[in-house]
Amino acid sequence: MFSRVSTCGLLGLDGYPIQVETDISNGLPAFDIVGLADTSVREARERVRAAIKNSGFDFPVKRITVNLAPADTRKEGTGFDLPLALSILVSAGMIPQMALEGIMAVGELALDGEVRPVSGMLCKAIAIKEMGYTRVMVPQQNADEVAVVKDLEILPVKTLKDAVDHFKGIKTMSYSRNEAIPAATNISHEDFSEVKGQKHAKRALEVAASGGHNVIMIGSPGSGKTMLARRLPSILPDLTFEESLEITKIYSVSGKLPPNAPLIQERPFRSPHHTASAVSLIGGGRQPKPGEVSLAHHGVLFLDEIPEFPRMTLDVLRQPLEDGYVNVSRINATVSYPCKFMLVAAANPCKCGYYGDPHRNCTCSYRDAENYLSKLSGPLMDRIDIHVLVPTLRYSEMESSQAEESSQEIKKRVNQARRIQQERYRPYGIYCNAHLKGAMLREFCRVDEEGKRMLRTVFDKLNLSARAHDRILKVARTIADMEGETLIKARHLAEAIQYRSLDQTVRV
Repeated sequence: MFSRVSTCGLLGLDGYPIQVETDISNGLPAFDIVGLADTSVREARERVRAAIKNSGFDFPVKRITVNLAPADTRKEGTGFDLPLALSILVSAGMIPQMALEGIMAVGELALDGEVRPVSGMLCKAIAIKEMGYTRVMVPQQNADEVAVVKDLEILPVKTLKDAVDHFKGIKTMSYSRNEAIPAATNISHEDFSEVKGQKHAKRALEVAASGGHNVIMIGSPGSGKTMLARRLPSILPDLTFEESLEITKIYSVSGKLPPNAPLIQERPFRSPHHTASAVSLIGGGRQPKPGEVSLAHHGVLFLDEIPEFPRMTLDVLRQPLEDGYVNVSRINATVSYPCKFMLVAAANPCKCGYYGDPHRNCTCSYRDAENYLSKLSGPLMDRIDIHVLVPTLRYSEMESSQAEESSQEIKKRVNQARRIQQERYRPYGIYCNAHLKGAMLREFCRVDEEGKRMLRTVFDKLNLSARAHDRILKVARTIADMEGETLIKARHLAEAIQYRSLDQTVRV
């Protein structure tokens, strides 16, 4: 007897329909799966066989042939277990075929018949809705994740027997959708009020957070670079629903979605070690998975001691920083992952760390310091909007009783500046000034006459690249937004220009 059950595969962040076709015929007992199934799918034979038997059903002792259509697309993952078992039971006459019409089923099976959760369920649910399906059977642990997608009837299942009982009409399965997504709670307890002094660096990070700009901080060891960077998430603007959905899809595919968190509502903060490989940063593997740049989407990628990273590893960041997405090509597939992240980097000025420090003697020569920072190539530095020198803190600043501004106060101003940008760029599908490109840059970054004269002079004097010129305009646009100005003025440009202090230091 022949049967067909619908399910969903995943390529990158995009789901696609798969039909599980099963034929049971007379002949020597066999169980074959065809249709470009990888090892994890072929191993489903043993899981499905044991799950059916241990759920109290008879496994057909006949020739079973399963085809995963379309047969020219490679299938991988364990989410095909449940539809495979259901298809066999339909072919064996234990479930009526009509009961599965209009339903997509996804889930992994344990040997005792328990239905286990699968990764990438949110991406699959979005694709299932776009395909026109209105009902989906998923593992109970994935139900809250799928509930983020509206207008889908969810059938959460604990065991294979529960699924069979539902289709035979013995008991009805339903899901109570909770419309209220839990409010975001700041997972970081670190606050800018704990940072003494460093007003210039704090201002630079506020500008960066307001416009989504990349930042590099250079200073002696102990000056507070890492401390400042780790407090950056506390002033980042609140996520929009669209941004939350994009981040959640990436974490769902990666299998990193936190338990009991159907929708990520905190901007990610990723901090890989300097021994990280290029593949771990941009993504890859036999079946391409997101890397650190994608896991930091709409959040922060913090590279501490950035000159210690191999230059080849750093240079792979050029294209993601410029385009906002990364294409991962492998022999099996080519997938694209979004990666609009803020790059925040910290570095010492030299190998010993004290070049130019007025309070400590440096053991490095000028040439040594220049070689140390030359690991950061000119093209990479061009893509970093804000360069900040973080001086060593004086003791008088450390013992000062003056109260420092809290993260909450700074975040209010950041949110206000971001709301201006979100409203301005809503028709264009971008969220902040850092994402401006081409004609949009010319349209929205209009400069007054005094500012034009200043920019022309600085461009020639510092020998800036065209990319650095555009970065200055974007930062100036953000500073103007923070003041509520529609036109970029000379004072906004002056502050943006001072954040390009390393353009002549690092030029390779």
